[in-house]
Amino acid sequence: MSAQIIAGKKISDMIREEIQKETADLREKGVVPGLAVVLVGEDPASKVYVGSKEKACQQLGFHSEVHRLEESASEEQLLALINQLNNDDQINGILVQLPLPKHINEKAVIDAIRVEKDVDGFHPESVGNLVIGDDSLLPCTPAGCIELIKRSGVDISGKHAVVIGRSNIVGKPVAMLLLRENATVTICHSRTANMEEIAKQADILVVAIGKAKAIDSKYVKPGAVVIDVGINRLPDGKLCGDVDYDDCLETAGFITPVPGGVGPMTITMLMSNTITAAKRAHKIGE
Repeated sequence: MSAQIIAGKKISDMIREEIQKETADLREKGVVPGLAVVLVGEDPASKVYVGSKEKACQQLGFHSEVHRLEESASEEQLLALINQLNNDDQINGILVQLPLPKHINEKAVIDAIRVEKDVDGFHPESVGNLVIGDDSLLPCTPAGCIELIKRSGVDISGKHAVVIGRSNIVGKPVAMLLLRENATVTICHSRTANMEEIAKQADILVVAIGKAKAIDSKYVKPGAVVIDVGINRLPDGKLCGDVDYDDCLETAGFITPVPGGVGPMTITMLMSNTITAAKRAHKIGE
């Protein structure tokens, strides 16, 4: 029996329709959600991401600003721009596209964004709120993973979830969000002994390690939900995930493809965070 494919694009489109409706309702109240994206330098992948974010804003009816700084821009210049955006009432969300040039301290930049405008969910206060279960803007990719699971009709509560990967951007926050949904959570990483054995116990397996096709069906419990966050380019130019999709297709119960799984959700959850931030800024009930 082949796994049910979790179509990230379809679920993402559904959420965007909901956001579009909400944006129209807010506009009637005189509120236009505003997102500012800051791009430093000419990184090709970053330019593509920024373009996608700009396009999403236009489609949803948001106010959108893209601030492009030269690769040589100083940390002081970038912090001055963030300060300006922090104090701009038209802007509800600020996103600084990572990675930054080496001469700029990434942590100092993330810390400078006002927590209520931190639509990436990377600020230490946002992370702290996530850990203790307080209200916060959630990191986009992990929040997208949870939406994919829920909107596929899977109840997370009481399940054993195994997260492979412990990055601050995906692994740790997705583990916290699964815990918030009442899963029992195990985190595996490069030093984990018996990883195959542990992963095979998972009802929900989330993989975010940045290694092409590293996880095959030997790691998957029959009928498990497999969420593949990885995106890797093979020598032939094709994209693939951290999970060997073809090998796991017959074993998993649900699986995300790459591309077209988790990827489309990230920008959609960014838009969702921006509208949440706009509602909070104008004290409009959620």
